[in-house]
Amino acid sequence: MESQDKRRNVSEQNLIDESPSGLGCCGWILVILSYLMFIITFPLSVWMCIKIVQEYERAVIFRLGRITSGKAKGPGIFFVLPCTDTFVKVDMRTISFDIPPQEILTKDSVTVCVDGVVFFRVHSAIASVANVTNADQATRLLAQTTLRNVLGTKNLSQILSDREEIAHNMQVTLDEATDDWGIKVERVEIKDVKLPLEMQRAMAAEAEATREARAKVIAAEGEMNASRALKEASLVIAESPSALQLRYLQTLTTIASEKNSTIVFPLPIDLLQGFMSKGK
Repeated sequence: MESQDKRRNVSEQNLIDESPSGLGCCGWILVILSYLMFIITFPLSVWMCIKIVQEYERAVIFRLGRITSGKAKGPGIFFVLPCTDTFVKVDMRTISFDIPPQEILTKDSVTVCVDGVVFFRVHSAIASVANVTNADQATRLLAQTTLRNVLGTKNLSQILSDREEIAHNMQVTLDEATDDWGIKVERVEIKDVKLPLEMQRAMAAEAEATREARAKVIAAEGEMNASRALKEASLVIAESPSALQLRYLQTLTTIASEKNSTIVFPLPIDLLQGFMSKGK
């Protein structure tokens, strides 16, 4: 930040010449004539020489083509000389614009269409007027090229998962590049990443296959746990024969609750042994 501030101050100082000899002899003669014209035509000239800028605006005044003071005028009222002074209004509010969709070839040779949004503001009215022809248009064009350059070094998986990091890298790069133009890039966001239809189908098929494989693994684990539980249950039933009879009764109750017309009930052989012994 300190290096950016120093560079900004140097840039503005190179554009400003406050020395009396800056206008030259002919320049001062024209300035004096302008003052005389203002005095002669007073008070009508007041309406031409007094200007007003809003709270969110600043005015950069040029006198005979040279910037007159070390900082921009405003907000409020300021004075300009007739014939010799001109001024340019600069809006200091935050401006947002959409980056048009850019077709980008990623590092792993996948073509994607990416768009975004940029928020910036003018922090130095003098630099935005004197250092670049159109700061707004230049920032828009630079944002497009920066988006392509940054995403061109990323894989598709990184673009889909690391949007915040990519947006931060773009913001830092744009802020450093536009600092000499008096522009402060406040925020950059990636809005949408559009994939080709073939790639979407391939990714959907891959995701479906992954879910099916996971479902099979879960089902296999469930069968394994169920077999272990059945094994433990069989050991318990083997220790107590009466438990098997209770299980038969529970099965009969379950079948009867389903309102079936035919009930098949397994009859234990142990119950018939008493009748068979009496018959003998």
